[in-house]
Parts: sequence; structure tokens; C-alpha cells
Amino acid sequence: MLYSLTAVRDNLRNREGKRVFYLGTGDQLTSEAKDFLQRERIEVLPAHMARPERYRLLSGGYLEEKPEHMTHLHGDVLVPKSHPRIAFRGAVDALEAELLLSMLHAPEVKPQLQEILDLTRELIRREVLEEPLEEKPLCGLSQQEIRARSHRPQDFYGKPHFMPSGDDTMAVLQLNRARTVSRQAELCGVRAFVGQEGQIVREDILRALNRISSMLYLLMLQCH
Repeated sequence: MLYSLTAVRDNLRNREGKRVFYLGTGDQLTSEAKDFLQRERIEVLPAHMARPERYRLLSGGYLEEKPEHMTHLHGDVLVPKSHPRIAFRGAVDALEAELLLSMLHAPEVKPQLQEILDLTRELIRREVLEEPLEEKPLCGLSQQEIRARSHRPQDFYGKPHFMPSGDDTMAVLQLNRARTVSRQAELCGVRAFVGQEGQIVREDILRALNRISSMLYLLMLQCH
């Protein structure tokens, strides 16, 4: 297999607190992917090293084999598939699927949807690698600008808030569906990253999810 830069980024792993890339026998890297790994000082390891000799548990124990009801939290750490962070990853996976469908049904805003999809994939990658998510403008708008437009749409789009109806176009209805799925992902994120006393573990991820749902609403307004 020939790994492109995108494929390499999607398959980075965390090993003892550092990013690594596992390359199988016979697999190759594009020159762009090689340059990226060298520039980021990411170690390339043989694929057979990806499987640990034993798996760690959050309780401090170990397992020699991975049970079917458990999965990787990060590195060689296993948790039950019902763990809040695993549920969060599933919710983000569902959001990605809705964004892809939205591109099909709302081609007039496909570039913006691609940017939202890129952010969605970046945030889940940063969550798995336990790295901070950089805050950047989304669809050319800052967090403050997205908030202002979503709170006062009449000032920016010449129309007030609206409730979708069965008479709306497929573009609007699909964007609304993606928006609701993004809200569900945000709720799963709150369960995963907010402690019982309200302490926030990954505010960067929760902030990004909030921006995504607001941006999807703005796209609804544009298509309405």
C-alpha cells in the first residue's frame, strides 16, 4: 500500500506519549508523507510492533489478549466499549456520515461542509492522540462571528430564526439532520469530558463541536 499524507495523518498512533506511524512490510510512503513525518519528528515503526505484548487497564491491571467487549482508549490501554469516550467517538463517526450526505444533498455549500468535515476528523484525531486542538476560523468566521450570526441571523442574512418544515428543500432538511447529530455528539462529549463537579477536561473539543452545530445552522439559513 502507498500511504499519502492524508492516510498517514489518519493513521497516526500514540506510543508512550509520542506520535508514531506503523508501516507494514512492502508498504511505502509518498514523498509528501515522508517529509511530513520527518518535519514533525514522528517515528516510523514496523507494523508488527503495533500489537503490544499485553494490554493495560485503567484500573492498573493487565490483559494478555483483547476481549471482544473492550477496545483501545489510547495506545495499549483498553476500556469497555461502553466507556464515555468510546461512545463519543461513535457519535462523531455518525456526524461524519451526516456531513458526507449533506455534501450530496446541499452541493451549494459543499466547500463549507468539507471544511466542517475536516475539523470533525481533526478533533477526533486529537482526542485519540490526546493532543490539543488548535482553534482556527471555520468557514472564514471566528468563534465570536459564528455566535453573533447564529444569535442574530436577521442582521446578517435578512431573515429571522426559523423552524424547518416538510416544505423545505432536501438541502435544508439534511443540514438540519446533520445539525441535530452534531448536538448529540456534543452531549456525548460533555459526558466524556466533564467531571461530576463540572471540571472540563477537553474544552477545546467541546468548543469545536459547538461551533460546528452553529455553523451548520448558518448553512441552513443560507440554503433556506
